[in-house]
Amino acid sequence: MKAAIIFGSRSDTDKMKGAAACLKEFGVEYKAFILSAHRVPEHLEKTIKEIEEEGFEVIIAGAGLAAHLPGVIASKTILPVIGVPISASNLDGMDALLSIVQMPKPITVATVGINNSYNAAMLAVEILALKYDSIKNKLVEYRKKMKEDFIADNNKAVEFDI
Repeated sequence: MKAAIIFGSRSDTDKMKGAAACLKEFGVEYKAFILSAHRVPEHLEKTIKEIEEEGFEVIIAGAGLAAHLPGVIASKTILPVIGVPISASNLDGMDALLSIVQMPKPITVATVGINNSYNAAMLAVEILALKYDSIKNKLVEYRKKMKEDFIADNNKAVEFDI
C-alpha cells in the first residue's frame, strides 16, 4: 500500500506535510515529489509512469494559483487523484479550489478543502481501506478514539462568561 504526494513548488512543502503525517500515522508508505505540470511536464509524465510501475495506488496532488497539476496528473493515469487546493495568491486559494473541483468529465479529481492535505491523506486512507484490512482496522480504531476523545472533551455543560 503506497501513496504518492506531488506538489508544484518547494514553497508548498509546509502545506503538504499534513498528508505525509496522516499517511505515516496509518502506516501507508509514501513518496513525495515536487513537480510542475507547466515547467517540467515531461518529468511529471515520467514520474507518473514510474509511480504506476512501482505499485502506488493513490496520488495526492497539491497546487495553487491555476492549479493544473492535479488535473494533468489525472489525465495521465487511472489511479485515484486527490487534489489539495493551495492558497498562493490574494484570492486565498479560491482560484485553486475552483480550478481543481471543476474538472471536465470524464477526468475526475477528488478535491478537499484549501490547504487541507491531512484530509486528502484521510481520503487516501479510506480508499486503501477498501482493499487492505490492516488499514481498515486502523481506520475503525481511529474513528472510535476520535469519538471517545470528543465526548471526553465536551461532556460538560458550556458556561459563557458574559
